[in-house]
Amino acid sequence: MWSCLGADQLKLLVSLAVLLVATGQEPSRPNIVLIVADDLGWNDVGFHGSEIKTPNIDRLAYDGVILNNYYVSPICTPTRGSLMTGRHPIHLGLQHYVISAPEPWGLPLNYTLMPQHFKRLGYATHIVGKWHLGFFKNEYLPTSRGFDSHFGYWTGKEDYFDHMDIDGFKGLDFRNNMAVVNDTFYSTEQYTKQAVNIIETHDMSKPLFLYLAHQAVHAGNSNDPVQAPSEYVDRFPYIENKKRRTFAGMAAALDDSIGEVVRILNHRGLMNNTIIVFSTDNGGPANNYDLNAACNFPLRGTKNTMWEGGLHGVGFIHSALLKHRHVKTDNMVHVSDWLPTLYSAAGGSIADLGDIDGLDLWDMMKKGGENVRHEILHNIDPVSKFSAIRVDGYKLIQGDISGHRNDGWYSCTPPTDYGNITQQVQEKYHHANNHSKERFTRNPYTPYVIDCGPRPNTTSDCDPYRKPCLFYIPTDPCEYNDVAEFNPAIVQSMLRRIDQYSATAVAPVNKPEDKNANPLFYGGVWSPWLD
Repeated sequence: MWSCLGADQLKLLVSLAVLLVATGQEPSRPNIVLIVADDLGWNDVGFHGSEIKTPNIDRLAYDGVILNNYYVSPICTPTRGSLMTGRHPIHLGLQHYVISAPEPWGLPLNYTLMPQHFKRLGYATHIVGKWHLGFFKNEYLPTSRGFDSHFGYWTGKEDYFDHMDIDGFKGLDFRNNMAVVNDTFYSTEQYTKQAVNIIETHDMSKPLFLYLAHQAVHAGNSNDPVQAPSEYVDRFPYIENKKRRTFAGMAAALDDSIGEVVRILNHRGLMNNTIIVFSTDNGGPANNYDLNAACNFPLRGTKNTMWEGGLHGVGFIHSALLKHRHVKTDNMVHVSDWLPTLYSAAGGSIADLGDIDGLDLWDMMKKGGENVRHEILHNIDPVSKFSAIRVDGYKLIQGDISGHRNDGWYSCTPPTDYGNITQQVQEKYHHANNHSKERFTRNPYTPYVIDCGPRPNTTSDCDPYRKPCLFYIPTDPCEYNDVAEFNPAIVQSMLRRIDQYSATAVAPVNKPEDKNANPLFYGGVWSPWLD
């Protein structure tokens, strides 16, 4: 090879090598784009067999590593807190419900957040979209906690067009850093433009950390919960249910956004050195939860429950840096793992992160390694009196899961392309649950549909409100069959494990509503109201 080079070219190569050794320069750190969809259900993406077409999301998923055993918290604030800190919500005081806009609390200030860690590695850090980790004091705002910029909103939900949040009180909630933005636009499109602009104008001498926390597909206010422009809704004439069809439009706008982000990364030549993580923040609000129209079928339950439909998250990682791609893995992953995993991928020392609960899974994801995580505490809520834990294949669940409101299996609109949503889908797109990794050998774009088999006419008697239930998730992902009666030793072992976790928990930091938060006192805008 060297014989093809002239003397001057060889001298130049030698000079460059000497310069690199002398300066200690290393290969540039990867750019990181962390995309969180809000309230996206298991069966709301094409790569899980949904009737909703999401080609941009699907392409990234199929070309990366699909996380088939990925878990999040069942509701927003706990997941986002865990994502940002690498700690479990029980160790943050975020284990009970979410932050309502007039409540004076947030993710405690004694924890270092993901952008603060990445800034130590020289990253430019930006957040676009939803925060929902507290805004009652200035020091809780994202730009006070490691982000160079924030374009989006601070509360938990709002109207997609006028950006008013009705939560006890009514007020505008949209900011460009601290500046109030009082314009009418469809938020998903505006977040896309902002993300594209950040990437387009990024200083290439620094690595980029972009947290794109979309509003979609969360419901808006109760007076108009499911909102999308007609250009997106009209893509789904075959979905007969109007609310589900509009929800599909919301998902389509989200999908277009991901496509635009990929386009600009390619345009700027960043794609080959970028890690893209895609995650939902919790299971989908099916069964008209929040007046929304998500779908987790065939998984049981909804958002804000301990059933798989509330916890089993849509997620994948995509990067040219992955040596083992185009795979689906059943290795266990928890949302708290992203901080150490991405920090490791960026060349940081995990010791810098302090006492965290998340595990560094970068080597596993990069090389297609064996399972690292064997246990996931889903939650212990001392206020609502419920808990759930997963140990290897077994899951134990107990307590007041949903007040008997969202404990069932809630079908989506029947997919026109796939026939009936039960047996025909499962036969056409069957995949084996007992493989830890499966290559796309037949068709790289074949959806992965969870196969629970036909639902029994009657399920085993599981009532977690009375006594713990036990499921073996690898063969019963839909939680049809309670096997607690046949495995008393496993039940007792898992209950002891919950007790051990409970002994390490901090008290919930929730605070009641404060009337002084009323936006009327601040020109009709949700604003920090305490010094």
